[in-house]
Amino acid sequence: MTFEAADRVDSVPPSGIRRFFELAEEMDDIISLGVGEPDFSAPWAAREAAIASLERGQTSYTANRGKRELRERIADYEASTHSLQYDPDEEILVTAGASEGLDLAFRALLNPGDSIAIAQPCYVSYVPGATFAGIDVIDVPTRAEDEFKLTREVLESSGAAEADALVYCYPNNPTGATMTSEEMASVAAFCREHDLLVFADEIYADLTYEHDHTSIATLPGMRERTVVFNGFSKAFAMTGFRLGYAMAPLEAIEAMNRIHQYSMLSAPTTAQHAAIEALDTCRDEVTEMAAQYDRRRKYVLTRFEEMGLDCFPAAGAFYAFPECPWDDAGEFAESLLQEEQVAVVPGTAFGEGGSGHLRVSYATGLDDLKEAMARIESFLG
Repeated sequence: MTFEAADRVDSVPPSGIRRFFELAEEMDDIISLGVGEPDFSAPWAAREAAIASLERGQTSYTANRGKRELRERIADYEASTHSLQYDPDEEILVTAGASEGLDLAFRALLNPGDSIAIAQPCYVSYVPGATFAGIDVIDVPTRAEDEFKLTREVLESSGAAEADALVYCYPNNPTGATMTSEEMASVAAFCREHDLLVFADEIYADLTYEHDHTSIATLPGMRERTVVFNGFSKAFAMTGFRLGYAMAPLEAIEAMNRIHQYSMLSAPTTAQHAAIEALDTCRDEVTEMAAQYDRRRKYVLTRFEEMGLDCFPAAGAFYAFPECPWDDAGEFAESLLQEEQVAVVPGTAFGEGGSGHLRVSYATGLDDLKEAMARIESFLG
C-alpha cells in the first residue's frame, strides 16, 4: 500500500502565490511586491520581551486559551481601539496566527455539508480551509465597480442567503478595499435577516486610512452571531511570531478551544510574552508604520494613474489591486518578473472576482517602490 492524499486534500490546488515566490527565489535583483508581509521588523521592545522570557526559562506551555495576562491586554486593546467588549476569561482565545483561528471556527462551528459564503477575491486560505473541513463553498464575487466592497446586491445574487455562515476580510486582502460603517450595517442586516453566522477577519483593522474601521460585531444584533479574528502579524509586523486571537461568545470559544487544546495545546509561549509587551508599549510604532504605509499607498496609486493603469482608490491593508493591461494576468506577472525582475501576483490566485487584476503590495521601502514603479512603467512602454 502506498500513501495517497485524501480526496478533500487532493481537490485543493497548490497556492497560486507560492509559484511566483518560487520563481522569484531563483532570480537576482528581484523587487518583490507580492509578499503580504511588512518590511518592518517587529518592535524592538517586543523582541526584547521575547528574549527576556527565554532567558528567564519561560518555555513551558501556557493555558490552552493563552496567558491570562495577554487575554486581558487584548480585551483592553480591542475595547479602546475598536469598541469591542469581550471577557478575557470566557470570550477570547489566543491562537497560532489568525489563520489557525479561522480553521478552528470552520471545524468547530460548522458541520460537514454545511455551506459558507466567502467574499472574493479573498485570502488564499479561506476556500481550502472550508474544503478541508468538508464545508461547501458559495462564492460571493465582489466587483470592481463597487470598489470590491461587500454589498447586499452581490450577497443576494450569489445565493449567500442559503449559507450557514459568511466569511470576509476588511480591510481586504488582496484588494485593499475597506467598508464604512454604513456599508457594514447593510451586510449586518442581511446576515440578521437570513440567520448567518459571521467570521470577520479583521487582521488589517489598524491599517485603515480614509475612515475609521468598523467591526460588524459592534452593530445591533451581531455580537452574538460573530467571531472576530485579529492578530499581531500585520499592524505589529510580527508575522514570524505566529500569534493571533479569536473573540466570540462563550459557546463559540469553548467549541473552538475543544479542537485547539488537542491540536495546538497552546499558542507559542515566547510569542505571547512579546505580544504582551507590544500591546503595553508599542502602539506608537504601529501608528508610525501605518502612516508610512499610507504614504506609500498614495505614491503607488499616483504612479499607476500616471501609467494609465486603472486602479480604484484602495484605502486599507497594504495592497493595491490595479486592472491588468493584458488579457492574461498570470502571463503578465510572469513576463514582468522575467524581464524587469518585479514580482506581483495575478488576481486569480485569490479566487473568483480577482480575474483581470494584479495584487501589488506596498509593504516595502519607498526606494524599492520607486524603482519597481519605474521598471513596471518601462515594461508597459
